[in-house]
Amino acid sequence: MIIFEIFLILKKMMRKFFPMIKKTTAIFVFWLLGTGVYAQQIRMWVPSDTKDYYYLIQESGAKMQASDLYDPQKASLNDAVVQFNGGCTAGLISDKGLLLTNHHCGYGAIQSHSTLEHNYVKDGFWAQRLEDELPNPGMYVTFVRAIYDVTGKALRGVTDDMDEASRQSQIDKNINKIKRDISIKPWQEILVKPAFYGNKYYAYVTETYKDVRLVGAPPSSIGKFGADTDNWMWPRHSGDFSLFRIYADRNNRPAEYSKDNVPYRPKKFFQVSTGGVAPRDLIIVYGFPGRTREYLPAFRVRQITERINPVRIGIREKALKVMEGFMRTNDTIKLKYTAQYARIANYWKKWKGENLGIRRSAALANKEYWEQLTEKELAKQDKADEYREVKTELENAFRDLEPVEIARNVFVEAGYLNNPWMQRAFDVYEFERNLQKGGAGAFSEGKEKLRSRLETSFQKGDRRVNKALFVAMTGVLKSEMPEGYLPAIWANNSVDDIAKKWDGSFLTDESKVKSLLKGDFGSFEKALKNDSGYKMARALIVSFYGKINPQYHQQMTQIQTMMRKFVRLQMQAFPRMHFAPDANGTLRISFGRVEGYEPRDGVYYEPYSTLDGVIEKYIPGDYEFDLPQELLDIYQRKDFGKWEVNGTVPVNFLGTAHTTGGNSGSPVINARGELVGLNFDRVWEGTMSDLYYDPAICRNIMVDMRYILFIMDKLGHAQRLLDEINPENHQQ
Repeated sequence: MIIFEIFLILKKMMRKFFPMIKKTTAIFVFWLLGTGVYAQQIRMWVPSDTKDYYYLIQESGAKMQASDLYDPQKASLNDAVVQFNGGCTAGLISDKGLLLTNHHCGYGAIQSHSTLEHNYVKDGFWAQRLEDELPNPGMYVTFVRAIYDVTGKALRGVTDDMDEASRQSQIDKNINKIKRDISIKPWQEILVKPAFYGNKYYAYVTETYKDVRLVGAPPSSIGKFGADTDNWMWPRHSGDFSLFRIYADRNNRPAEYSKDNVPYRPKKFFQVSTGGVAPRDLIIVYGFPGRTREYLPAFRVRQITERINPVRIGIREKALKVMEGFMRTNDTIKLKYTAQYARIANYWKKWKGENLGIRRSAALANKEYWEQLTEKELAKQDKADEYREVKTELENAFRDLEPVEIARNVFVEAGYLNNPWMQRAFDVYEFERNLQKGGAGAFSEGKEKLRSRLETSFQKGDRRVNKALFVAMTGVLKSEMPEGYLPAIWANNSVDDIAKKWDGSFLTDESKVKSLLKGDFGSFEKALKNDSGYKMARALIVSFYGKINPQYHQQMTQIQTMMRKFVRLQMQAFPRMHFAPDANGTLRISFGRVEGYEPRDGVYYEPYSTLDGVIEKYIPGDYEFDLPQELLDIYQRKDFGKWEVNGTVPVNFLGTAHTTGGNSGSPVINARGELVGLNFDRVWEGTMSDLYYDPAICRNIMVDMRYILFIMDKLGHAQRLLDEINPENHQQ
């Protein structure tokens, strides 16, 4: 770890005094890679692979044993973490199944329980009794009870001369046997997932609980403070947290919702610390990160940032410009499109930050040097020719992929995500496909659902905005779609002519939709055939499903095969190095330190933010920066209670842990295994960590536990929950 810290210091010095010497930085980085030091510090580790990573955590100052983090034979902190509703993470913080996750992870549930009389989104929600905790149909959480490396069993009988279909067939048979051979309890399941592009396989024993109830949430002005403007940015001042509870049957086993269920009794839960964090403190993040692609070659990373991302960024910029033009002058439209604008802006901003980070970190030079170093090491094993061949095949395959990949992105962005009229067409197309299977019976059964979806679309939107978006996106389809992928009916008409064909369509007229769905099956079919807008939409959708998507997935399957060989050769080049697999939605451990960063020359960000900054950002009535009057009064009185630190309250802090989507709600623990924070975001310049992690600029953003407890205490008046968590017993 000392060597790694020296690397960080030297890298900062080099950037400061020798900003043009990128190659030297690369050489030093990959000297460390060659020794295994650098690579070991920057990955998301599978908890069961303790031999590969735990000594690094110990060198960073951990006061625990490896078995405290993960132990399949006894309760460990692994048992205090759940995947929350399939897309986030949450941590248990009491012996009664109390869960802590992000506000944005629980937002759907909070919103679903809100009414005009009880607006929990606006005012927050705090259950005063167990009976007041609110059920959420369809919500679930999943534990990982054990993890096994089953690579040998999964690849038994698999040979290099197999084609991909035969290979996968053999692996599927092996996996079925693995699932039969692992002994589990009746309520448990086994999930087997590949790693390193299929070079390794892990089996996960899971338990899923389906009775999860809303317990508490701050007002959205706390939980979503900063909203779109602050998204991916630092400094942040968000109280992004919410509380849920797992319920089980009388035997503490998973059960569907029932009023007879009782709070779940966990094997392990996180002890909450109010001692806070200091610069250079060790932090450990548990979570279910979604997807990273760290092993891609330099050629592919360059292609993503220089060819693919610019197309996606440009399309979203056009859509945002259209909406912004209307939203600035019309408050009603602003209200209708705020959520959609935020959704579009989210990854628009992320992709821009990703491109910036790749440039700033010299990622391409570093990756290219790593590839040279790999080839040099493989030459000692007489495998350099094989490596060069695979690398050349990969570059050619990615080059061949580019047209259809751009076509797919253009269609997804301009033909669906940023095009409300085309979204309606998709709903109708899916309904039409069901009619082809079920005929008149399917029409009777499904027309009310279709009517509801279409009417909701009309109510949530504005015709003027949607038409302007359609015109802008049609221009994109015609100008950005690679040759051969745009249907003739689109290619042979001007943007104005296409817009005119759509003007009379039922897809743009709510009254026509109502009339259409009042008729019978025959009249509906006839209307679809005669509607000029739908005919155009259908041609585009058929092109996507019939040509673009199949071609893209076929080529990606071939690339996956090449990537498997490419990664395997890297691992063979450095047999003593500990590699960690890319994120794939399974449980991981990441670790780092509390640390600020330099986003650009002459600027340094401290690793903390406080309540003072929250108040400084306050804008009365603004949907992003408004605040509850009660919080303003508390600040005015300096009524911070036991949560006060140096005359204010800590809010958010930064760390160097490697995180991505899916780590929202991840518990963050200190060297003693105590809960000190809640992960919720990354800094803008570090969003490139999905492709390349650089500890000099990549930072994860966390809510300080003291701010969570402060809000629960002073705004939520949630004494019942504070007593249950009882942080005083764990104060440092």
